[in-house]
Amino acid sequence: MAPDILCIGSVLWDTIGRSAAPLPHGADVPGRIERQPGGVACNVAVALARAGMRPALLSAVGRDAEGAALVAACEDLGLVTAHLCRSDRPTDRYMAIEDAAGLIAAIADVHALEAAGEAILEPLRDGRLGDAAAPWSGPAVLDGNLAAALMAGMADSPLLARADLRVVPASPDKARRLVPLLGRPGTTFYLNRAEAGILAGETFPDAATAARALTERGAARVLVTDGGRPCADARRGAGLVEADPPPVSPARVTGAGDAFVAAHIAAERGGAGRAAALDRALCAAAAHVTGALGP
Repeated sequence: MAPDILCIGSVLWDTIGRSAAPLPHGADVPGRIERQPGGVACNVAVALARAGMRPALLSAVGRDAEGAALVAACEDLGLVTAHLCRSDRPTDRYMAIEDAAGLIAAIADVHALEAAGEAILEPLRDGRLGDAAAPWSGPAVLDGNLAAALMAGMADSPLLARADLRVVPASPDKARRLVPLLGRPGTTFYLNRAEAGILAGETFPDAATAARALTERGAARVLVTDGGRPCADARRGAGLVEADPPPVSPARVTGAGDAFVAAHIAAERGGAGRAAALDRALCAAAAHVTGALGP
């Protein structure tokens, strides 16, 4: 069966250490350590598959045993892995430490993805998923773990000229990589308030101000989250929609933004309006951070 959405970016092993106790610098506390398929593109794809969509991964995975295990795990989760680029580099990894208050620190090792560069887009070029004359015309999620030069080329790439592009920065440090995409027509950005500030080069007091400012800078559509504070969806020429996230006691934070993105896309593809889609996305993120959605 052909995919109905593409997830382009990081596919790796997540190793997450969580403790219910506060973690001051240098602390050694009991907790749990889990490993699971991760990376922004992969996390979004997993959530989309749970929502009934058929996502295909475009990324780089090593030819090592870790890569074989990762591909098998992704397939078990309902993801299309046939278009992955296999790399001679070690499979990428992500490691995070969380306590009761949230993320303490994380390191993303995505050298295989960065080294692969444009090779991950070959299925969009060689006819498997499209070509320059008949490009992919469905939705595509693009994550900020891609190399900066590759990300910049996406702005006017004929391979994605007809795509409904949904862009996620991956982290505040990588938000600047999205600047070349700001003026691309039909592109939706999913950001938290810190990422929006970095992308715009200024500090915003709330999500609504941030979303409006980025549409004024050329973005077609921007969704901005702000933790437990109101979230905003601004669309150029179509005003602003705001919603409050459900109050929760978080058990984890890694992947919450990805759950938000996937739920929002799935809701809109299912015909939901802006307000309903925003509510569903916030509820999905809340369910994720409480552990209600599972790993």
